[in-house]
Amino acid sequence: MQEANRRRRKFGGLVVLPLAAISILFLSSSVVAFHLPSPSTSRYHVHHTTTTLMSFMADSSDYKADKSDYDEGADDPADAASPIRGEVDMADVPVTEEVAVPTSRNNVGNRFVALVFDRILCTKYDLENWEKNGEENPLWEMHKDRVALTEDHVMWARKQNLYNETFNMDSMADIRFSYQLLSSDLQRTIGHAMCIDAPSIDHCREALSRDPIIRSLVGVDDDGQCDASSVPLYRWRQIRDHTLRMDDGRNGLPTMLLAFDRPEAVSDGLREEVQNEHLEYLIRSERIVASGPLHVATKEKSDPNSVAVGTLIIFNAEDRDEAIKFVENDPMAVAGVYETMTVHRYNQLDVTGKFVSENLYYPNQNTYQMKEAMEYWGYPVDDEQTKWLNW
Repeated sequence: MQEANRRRRKFGGLVVLPLAAISILFLSSSVVAFHLPSPSTSRYHVHHTTTTLMSFMADSSDYKADKSDYDEGADDPADAASPIRGEVDMADVPVTEEVAVPTSRNNVGNRFVALVFDRILCTKYDLENWEKNGEENPLWEMHKDRVALTEDHVMWARKQNLYNETFNMDSMADIRFSYQLLSSDLQRTIGHAMCIDAPSIDHCREALSRDPIIRSLVGVDDDGQCDASSVPLYRWRQIRDHTLRMDDGRNGLPTMLLAFDRPEAVSDGLREEVQNEHLEYLIRSERIVASGPLHVATKEKSDPNSVAVGTLIIFNAEDRDEAIKFVENDPMAVAGVYETMTVHRYNQLDVTGKFVSENLYYPNQNTYQMKEAMEYWGYPVDDEQTKWLNW
């Protein structure tokens, strides 16, 4: 027993076997090799083989089991007590009771998408006579205005998502994402698409009325109130299947398709006819980040008037040409369901605040804007209810 103990090395609570023992484990072992399917196959094939392997995971040297790298003499109590770098004595760690991450009260099956296009909503600039009047192109002015308000927009969304029993209890809408839509030449921001979870459409509209960018675009009245009813809003029935939830940026760049149906597409039943073929096309592409039809934003989700009027697809593509080719080959497009189709690259904004953390490579870099903002708002930074957001 003492001999076996001497051959053990304690590292962070783990017992590491000598390399010789690892070598023995890899000899005459049964190997299971998984081969990825080709595009023409639909399931994984598993081949079982029995073979003798070299211990390539060891040091590829003549290492015999009767030799040891460790001192065969008596254990040195001083050495045994010396901690290995990074090792923590668990006996010194106090026991704390963790609390479960609270689920959002606003995630009740009502998911909305708001499409904020600056050129459509802006009332500040003369978009028709600017050149005649010798003014600067208002598209660039709108871009500058948006950039100047982006930080305010992000912090508004983060505050919207921060609520519990002690802070911001009136928040009735969660901002799931906010994507800055880019122009086709990738030189300007032209709008943003927001996904919002809210118990009702009224709660969603109320949250939109406080978005700094929307307030800048549509204006406010004498009482400081903003009417956000002009912002296009849809119910988004996102398909939750895991096959349509790939990582954004994998094998390409994240891209968004906004497609809207012909008026006759509902009455002639064409969308329903090609729906299954459409889903199969998306699944086989292995590039979909999120997808689902856009429905009329009625008061109630079960309202029969909440019919599908378009499609929102977020997918990965190498470039714009590949993105256009992909959406044009969609069975919905081939069948003529869509009246308009637009493809946008976008910048993703961290509207949750969950990814704000210290930069270990550049410790002097300021990465505590979110904490400082929370403290400024009066948020209890030591609150156990939202521990994942605290430092």
